[in-house]
Amino acid sequence: MSRQKNIYFSLITTSVLTIYTLIYNLNYTYAAELDQDTRTVLLNKDGKSVTLTPEQVKKGKRLFNSNCAQCHLGGITKTNPNIGLDIQSLKSAIPSRDNIESLIDYMKNPTTYDGTESIAQIHPSIKSADLFPKMRNITDEDLFAIAGHILLQSKVVTEKWGGGKIYY
Repeated sequence: MSRQKNIYFSLITTSVLTIYTLIYNLNYTYAAELDQDTRTVLLNKDGKSVTLTPEQVKKGKRLFNSNCAQCHLGGITKTNPNIGLDIQSLKSAIPSRDNIESLIDYMKNPTTYDGTESIAQIHPSIKSADLFPKMRNITDEDLFAIAGHILLQSKVVTEKWGGGKIYY
């Protein structure tokens, strides 16, 4: 009887996760539908902007979903729900992470929110690719696309991105 319960529980869990994923993915706007202004995000701390190509938008979404969404689905941070990937949370980090270059820096060498300690041993990064094999084949171009995706979602999904369980 307990084996049947385990199978039943597994089926229910899988079904719920599938439905959740479908609903979540409906909130994304496809790259082809995004105008140039929407695809323009902050490149660096000096205020220079860059317009993501539709291909970069698609690639960023795909890479984020396959490499980051396990812990950051919907722009939240599962290990610390008080810190999301929304623009305000990224701006408040030290150093500020509200632009492509600083997010790439973070993905290469992650630090605590206050910037005082490295967390490369517990957060996937280029620095810790020996611990996180999925990071071994990530290129700078890939990191650019992922960072672009993170910044773009704050514009597209607005307050839901990083808003946590009140929205999902």
